[in-house]
Amino acid sequence: MHPELIKLEKTFHRSILTKIDDALLDQYQIKLWMKRDDLLHPVISGNKWRKLKYILDHALSLGADTIISMGGAYSNHLHALAYVGKVLGLKTIGLVRGEQPEVLTPTLQDMKLWGMELKFVSRSDYRLLRQYRNWQDLPNLKPRQYWLPEGGAQALALNGVAELVSEIEIPYDILCVPCGTGTTLAGIIDAAPEQVSVLGFAALKNAGFLTTEVEAMLSRPRNNWRINLDYHFGGFAKTNAELSAFIEDFELKTTIPLEPIYTGKMMYAIYDLIGKHYFKPGQRIVAVHTGGLQGKRGFS
Repeated sequence: MHPELIKLEKTFHRSILTKIDDALLDQYQIKLWMKRDDLLHPVISGNKWRKLKYILDHALSLGADTIISMGGAYSNHLHALAYVGKVLGLKTIGLVRGEQPEVLTPTLQDMKLWGMELKFVSRSDYRLLRQYRNWQDLPNLKPRQYWLPEGGAQALALNGVAELVSEIEIPYDILCVPCGTGTTLAGIIDAAPEQVSVLGFAALKNAGFLTTEVEAMLSRPRNNWRINLDYHFGGFAKTNAELSAFIEDFELKTTIPLEPIYTGKMMYAIYDLIGKHYFKPGQRIVAVHTGGLQGKRGFS
């Protein structure tokens, strides 16, 4: 590991397991914990650091001085990348989906403050960028530039996610995680014990393609996982009053902050499935908090 990355990671906090106490869980005889990756770092939190860690090590080992990536106007991935670029002395370029707004979102303002060069691309051109999967694939890359696909969806990302799984020291039956690109889910499937069921919750609509995407990232075939497509609430970054009320109630009961894009939807889904007897009495569930709390600013 590059010395600068070791130095950075030493400033991080522990990702603890928090047991959720709730009368509903007692009623259905379910045990539930949250893997608190939101606590790792105020900015590079959750699965963003897990995915970036070994990708950054690879980029630094190649002598890269610039990392180029892509994301939306509230992208947790670009937000974390911009900050870590500032810390490590790397130039960062963010290809942002859509036209430049008259007023930058708080996320984009942060990214610009941390030195990221923002380039706004049309939605059609943005979709085309998704075909470039490897670090050297982006056309017209200059020497010492490193391409990072959307959401950090690169094979090296799975190594960091695997460390998340290795930190869970209690016995458990089911490991739950929200999905965007499916990269975090793939890393968890790869690392989870054979007897554990892994359940992903898609944060976007029409996400059936994610199964193929995840299968392509796995180091070997696994049959202990599935993706639930039923709790997207209308699409990526879409929400409604019911989800907002659930998040508010959950935060009041547990003091654990949620955002409505990823972890909030997953937790709503878990509670809803518990009420529908999806899980068996006595089962032990660990749900991964993937951080990204800065995205809440888009809903205030």
